[in-house]
Amino acid sequence: MLKILKYSIYDLLRSRWSYVYFIFYLILGFVLLFLNNDVNKAIITLLNIIIVLTPLIGTIFGVMYYYNSKEFTELLLAQPIKRSTIFMGQYLGVSISLTLSLVLGIGIPFVLYGLFKSAAIFDFGLLLVVGAFLNFIFVALAYNIALANENKIKGFGYAILLWLLLAVVYDGVFMILAIKFQEYPLDKFALISMMLNPIDLSRTLILLKLDISALLGYTGAVFKEFFGTSLGLILSFSLLFAWVLIPAWLINRKAGRKDF
Repeated sequence: MLKILKYSIYDLLRSRWSYVYFIFYLILGFVLLFLNNDVNKAIITLLNIIIVLTPLIGTIFGVMYYYNSKEFTELLLAQPIKRSTIFMGQYLGVSISLTLSLVLGIGIPFVLYGLFKSAAIFDFGLLLVVGAFLNFIFVALAYNIALANENKIKGFGYAILLWLLLAVVYDGVFMILAIKFQEYPLDKFALISMMLNPIDLSRTLILLKLDISALLGYTGAVFKEFFGTSLGLILSFSLLFAWVLIPAWLINRKAGRKDF
């Protein structure tokens, strides 16, 4: 797996889109930090961008890498190599390379700004961890979609639709239901709906740490009321781990049963 992992990372690092992704976050970090005196405001702005853009990039890169390397993957499958080794190596390679672009792109401006000398380092570190989780989650979801669809157009379409549902439509549908059934107790429904959406869960995790109640929204406020800040952070991390492990397990399961 290590060789396949190294090859996948090296292959993606040669792609110009990886550098575009890195440069985008690098410029964004410099602009937000050096034009804004409040680090917490910069972190919140980055949060709003990361929780939407990172899943989209992870979804696109995951699907694109699977289809572009399909012939090479079939060649590897003809060798005495476990399928789990091949696909998990590729999945980890894509996820790690995207995470490196994110961490370095945002981290360099924060280092030059002198953030490591302030108390905001913990909030910034949590922001990077959440971004890494979103990369691993959505690359895994994209790989599952690609494995289930031989047609590239369908694969890309379903992957973008999944991102659109979780990033945009999900909150709108929940708000409509909350208004429609406002006379009924919706606390448990709000908690379950948040756990079923890694983007909403990531947003709540950061805002719990920053302790900004006004930005938590209905689901975040209910989550904080039920579990509090400390237990809420632990539960949020546990759920994000589950969001990584379950799709990764499904990749192995689908790859083991798929007829190439």
